[in-house]
Amino acid sequence: MGSMEGRLALVTGATGGLGKAVAAGLAREGAAVVVVGRSVARAEAAMAGISTLVPDARLEPLACDLSVQSSIRRAASDFLSRHDKLDVLVNAAGVFRKERHVTPDGLELTFATNVMAYFLATNLLLDALKRAAATGNANPGTAGGPASARAWAPARIVNVASRYGNATLNFDDLQTAKGKYSYLRSTPPTMLARVLLTQEFAERLRGTGVVANAVHPGLVKNTALLQDVGGPFRWVTNTFGAPAERAADTAVWLATSPEASEVSGKLWTKRQEIPTPGMGSDPEARRRLWDVCTRLSELS
Repeated sequence: MGSMEGRLALVTGATGGLGKAVAAGLAREGAAVVVVGRSVARAEAAMAGISTLVPDARLEPLACDLSVQSSIRRAASDFLSRHDKLDVLVNAAGVFRKERHVTPDGLELTFATNVMAYFLATNLLLDALKRAAATGNANPGTAGGPASARAWAPARIVNVASRYGNATLNFDDLQTAKGKYSYLRSTPPTMLARVLLTQEFAERLRGTGVVANAVHPGLVKNTALLQDVGGPFRWVTNTFGAPAERAADTAVWLATSPEASEVSGKLWTKRQEIPTPGMGSDPEARRRLWDVCTRLSELS
């Protein structure tokens, strides 16, 4: 019996690549998994692939365009109409775009998907995560509930991010509107932003039984993530990157393991905590980013 028997997980970006591998890993551990895709058809196609790897997987589709805030709100409402608790949220969706695009909300697409979607979706599902933490102490599929509770304990948020190099957040141009646009300018700051938001969620959720951590999966080969940008970076990634199943290991470990049950606000790779240098260790930057995201999402 898997360690996640009786638990519910939701994974964004689960129709391919790393997200799909994470969803399969959680299903293999016994969790019921909500597979989020841009459409129900894409989610169901991913579910069919996961079921070939995990024949007894319990899967559920959820349609959401994570670049559009109204779609995120509808998806959260749809989920909450069927479930009042959520044990694990894995934010794994992301984009690299060669050219600048603007969403219906008036936001630059990379920032909207890589940052705002993480912020908004997580906030809309926080109450369900808190309810799971408060009432899901004993694993219903395991004998000796209290011991199981101590092993698993909190609800968990896992944000797929990245080592962000020397990236900084330019609060005067968070959406790369000034100068020449490129994915090399637009994407690394969004990885830093994910780390900062993870830290701020961890701080705000202290004492609730919900922990939040970020993961650097490294290069992941043969995914659709770099299809738009192509070029040398895509070649290097597909040549030297790890298969998605291997790259997903730390995210699944953070979502399921007893060892990760009492740590929060950290960045991990290969099951090891790694530093968050530069702006990634600046509490003022994370609070300022939180305020910007709150305003742009019109959350009170």
